[in-house]
Amino acid sequence: MTEIIETDAGTARITWDEAKKARLVLAVGHGAGGGIEARDLKALADALPRIGVSVARVEQPWRVAGKKMAPAPKTLDTGWRGIWPALAARGLPVVAGGRSAGARVACRTAAELGAAAVLALAFPLHPPGRPEKSRAEELLAAGVPTLVVQGGNDPWGRPPEFPEGRHELVEVPDADHGFAVPKRAEITQEQALDVLTDAVARWAASLG
Repeated sequence: MTEIIETDAGTARITWDEAKKARLVLAVGHGAGGGIEARDLKALADALPRIGVSVARVEQPWRVAGKKMAPAPKTLDTGWRGIWPALAARGLPVVAGGRSAGARVACRTAAELGAAAVLALAFPLHPPGRPEKSRAEELLAAGVPTLVVQGGNDPWGRPPEFPEGRHELVEVPDADHGFAVPKRAEITQEQALDVLTDAVARWAASLG
């Protein structure tokens, strides 16, 4: 099911994969270079409804409008705030999440929106090759239970580079920023996505 939402940043769209007896909603936003068809977002939408988690994949207004370049973080946050009432309308706890730029949005807005938790997929800790340009403060300031799922070979931030904090971090071995693994990896692509979905399912169960 898709839902069209008007926000102060333009028209957004939510694609719902709903659980029959949902106990919480996981809202996930896409990155700056892709959409809700990303392999990690699709894997979660396939797996989580079976365990009582409805998944809402959120398309930011710039993607709905067909633009190729993401706007400034402030505009992304405005779009995310605009879709939040539709997520909360089911009367269930809402976990704010996303991949890459979408994870940053979730971290920046979680506390003000009343998110139950944050799921950060492929959090872009720093631009590739620029560790001094750290975005760790955004992650550490989320203010709610946070799970980071990160590829072991993500040039935007490998797991050992992450600071200590209240967040939990799960590594997907050999995976890059899009959770793709090379053919020479010790695990298959399917196994890599299983690591991701299993970690999120276990964590979601712990949220109550």
